[in-house]
Amino acid sequence: MSSDSFGTRDTLTVDGTRYQIYRLDRIKTAHRLPYSLKVLLENLLRNEDGHLVTREQIQSLADWQPRATGQQEVQYTPARVLMQDFTGVPCVVDLVAMRDAIIALGGDPQQINPLVPSELVIDHSVIVDAFGQSDAFSINAQLEFERNVERYQMLRWAQHAFDNFKVVPPDTGICHQVNLEYLSRVVFTREGPDGMLAYPDTLVGTDSHTPMVNGLGVLGWGVGGIEAEAAMLGQPMSMLIPQVVGIKLTGEFPPGTTATDLVLTVAELLRKTGVVGKFVDFYGPGVARIPLANRATLGNMSPEYGATCAIFPIDDETLAYLRLTGRPEHQVRLVEAYAKAQGLWHDPDHEAEYSQTLELDLGTLEPSIAGPKRPQDRIPVRIAPGAVGALLGGQPYEKAILGRLDEAIDESFPASDPVSIVRGSASDAPHAPGHCDIGHDWPHAPVEIAMASGGSARLDNGHVVIAAITSCTNTSNPLVMIGAGLLAKRAVEKGLSRKPWVKTSLAPGSRVVTDYYDRAGLTPYLDRLGFNLVGYGCTTCIGNSGPLIPEVTAAVAEHDLNVCSVLSGNRNFEGRIHPQSQMNFLASPLLVVAYALVGTMHTNLLKDPLGTGSDGKPVYLRDIWPSNREIQNVIDAYVKADMFAKGYADVFAGDDNWRGLKVPGGNAFQWDADSTYVRQPPYFDGVGREPAPLTDIRGARVLARLGDSVTTDHISPAGAIKVDSPAGKYLTEHGVERKYFNSYGSRRGNHEVMIRGTFANIRLRNQLAPGTEGGFTRDFTRQGGPVSTIFDASVNYLAAGTPLVILAGKEYGSGSSRDWAAKGTALLGVRAVIAQSYERIHRSNLIGMGVLPLQFQEGQNADTLGLSGEETFEIAGLAGREALPHSVRVKATDAQGKEHVFDTIVRIDTPAEAAYYRHGGILPYMLRQLLDAAPASATT
Repeated sequence: MSSDSFGTRDTLTVDGTRYQIYRLDRIKTAHRLPYSLKVLLENLLRNEDGHLVTREQIQSLADWQPRATGQQEVQYTPARVLMQDFTGVPCVVDLVAMRDAIIALGGDPQQINPLVPSELVIDHSVIVDAFGQSDAFSINAQLEFERNVERYQMLRWAQHAFDNFKVVPPDTGICHQVNLEYLSRVVFTREGPDGMLAYPDTLVGTDSHTPMVNGLGVLGWGVGGIEAEAAMLGQPMSMLIPQVVGIKLTGEFPPGTTATDLVLTVAELLRKTGVVGKFVDFYGPGVARIPLANRATLGNMSPEYGATCAIFPIDDETLAYLRLTGRPEHQVRLVEAYAKAQGLWHDPDHEAEYSQTLELDLGTLEPSIAGPKRPQDRIPVRIAPGAVGALLGGQPYEKAILGRLDEAIDESFPASDPVSIVRGSASDAPHAPGHCDIGHDWPHAPVEIAMASGGSARLDNGHVVIAAITSCTNTSNPLVMIGAGLLAKRAVEKGLSRKPWVKTSLAPGSRVVTDYYDRAGLTPYLDRLGFNLVGYGCTTCIGNSGPLIPEVTAAVAEHDLNVCSVLSGNRNFEGRIHPQSQMNFLASPLLVVAYALVGTMHTNLLKDPLGTGSDGKPVYLRDIWPSNREIQNVIDAYVKADMFAKGYADVFAGDDNWRGLKVPGGNAFQWDADSTYVRQPPYFDGVGREPAPLTDIRGARVLARLGDSVTTDHISPAGAIKVDSPAGKYLTEHGVERKYFNSYGSRRGNHEVMIRGTFANIRLRNQLAPGTEGGFTRDFTRQGGPVSTIFDASVNYLAAGTPLVILAGKEYGSGSSRDWAAKGTALLGVRAVIAQSYERIHRSNLIGMGVLPLQFQEGQNADTLGLSGEETFEIAGLAGREALPHSVRVKATDAQGKEHVFDTIVRIDTPAEAAYYRHGGILPYMLRQLLDAAPASATT
């Protein structure tokens, strides 16, 4: 029972059912709050208990000052937790290990049990081994199961052993699309002490793209796995009341532009604006013209522009989507009634107060891609050949783009044309496919290769070797998926085919996509172009692209070619997509198909022909691009509610492989000492009932000195495990054949593999070991500090009792919400990170693992302070402190005895984070909290 000191408890009746609600209009200032903060306010009102959630917290949110920084800490209690298997398996491993630890300390293992609904979708494990053939899906699904059976056994056990825990089996869909189409309630209901409660659906997820569900009006964001575990166990999430950026949408999409063009534009805009740690609310008259699938696409890309969430309000479009996806009619009416009663229904004429407002005219959009290694680096398609040529020539992104953005586009964008955005002038001179008419500074090095399929091909720098329709960002969106299918149909009818060096794949976010492709008769045309179904999962976007075409693999390796991937995903960080693909570009599914047809980034898709048709004439993109009306007509005819109802009718059942897994019983999991997938982690080794006192960090060495925009992909790589890497050597020593290595992501339940993979990304550049690329450093436990792998150096430092630090630049830890980026850092022996700035989730994860995040003072960094990374570091001001200081002094002493002394900001921002750090991390903290909450028991 909440304290309800503001008297907001009331009732709402829908279809004769009475619900208890907490009325926002009883707070006289609620109307001025943005949508996202109204949801947060209701959360505090409903959970007020005078202890964790207080009247003062509620009043502080009611009195929110839009432009103030460092506002009041509040405790947010999500209604549920969402996980995928890469990040979810480590969560389950941790909870199982916590059960072991609580038993060892005399506690009750049933104390370790999710208290809120927690749902895990297995979607990150399928690899594109087979492609371009009718049985690709069945081959990949079988290989997935064979590789991951040990992980899946643990998840099946957890599904039975834990309350409030459900698993969506493999080969079903991507977690965010399943969340959008099925799991989300929009308005949540549960039985309370005084009857049925109704309140906004809220969640946290262990995948950074959790905000995709913001498109449905559901407040949620990505957190680290260790934070998610705390939420599962009923621990409220500590956060500072955020600033909220309002984006007013006006205008309409120009013909030929897609949701992908919108999100790439927004990502570019908001990265430049600076929204890290902020909420983003969309509002204005343009909201009604944004289909829900496009709203979800915008929400999905939140981490790419650094926002915590990017949310749309509830309106008629929300209700239409709920009906389309087969939600019960009573639930739809409840959503409408609740939203209108609570002031959560969108009013296009009402403008809330925002910390900052931006306006985006949808009419200014143009076809775009993003790359070659960051999602926010947008490149208009009209200048892509020149930009890619400049990038290949060694120019940085900014220089490659500058000077080309003002190119005349009158010929490419005739205003009178119904699909003007992709049409060139009728007088355009034909260009040969592959021609680049802008920027000839790229290294031209064509290689003749004989293809096993017959004939030969010429492979060159800038050629596309992967074209993948993949990732939750776009495969949940019928507008771009149907568009890609129609474009494929017209390409086949014109006589076009994919280039033989391109590995093509189609990995939808749910089985519904396959259903509407089949109903609309588009599947055969996608198959003809090599876009056969390969699986329902993230595949290429998470690094599970599988091997390239063998002849291409050999040519790229032998001639050191700089080749590309094009994917409809949200991530293109270095080393993520494929080890041999150095340049990776995000694009709409339609453009993915187009690039598969031309096979190179040097073709100007808006002017050059895609190829020669069966009639001997050149075929242009303008000839096969479907209009918005054509796409909508197909959607109206073939995307129906019954498809969703049927597809999700038995979503938790799984196939014969899943149902046939042997599941042991008992409250404690039986660890297999021979498993190379799931091992008991060391996080609770030596943990007692009381935390050890804080100590200063003395005699520390630098493990890595890193630059700007180091992502969690650089720190904890996904994708393939190289044979000669520390992780590969470990697996070989344990009898694992190379073909069964699987990926780093699939091995996250084994800390021995993941420690060896931390900072092992093939594109990592550690300035402490200049001239190297990959997981290398210098080992100062040895004479002269020779170059060593980061893992081997860590082993020596740990043996010598030497603590470690990381030096980094701006945006440290951007990208995926990988708790292993923090876990691996901690297990390598790193005690502190000193960076110019942090992305929100990784900073939180570091604290959660007991690693101290420090920030250079404004205007300072390792360069300005003259730090080489060869110094010995001392961080003082922690020992004997009850309350953590706001800053600490760092002293770095070089080999000649010269001292560099500077102050750093302690980036532990809330009292809860301070408590986690004092306990050595969130897991020991939670264990001690649960021990204190219940009498000792020896129950097993």
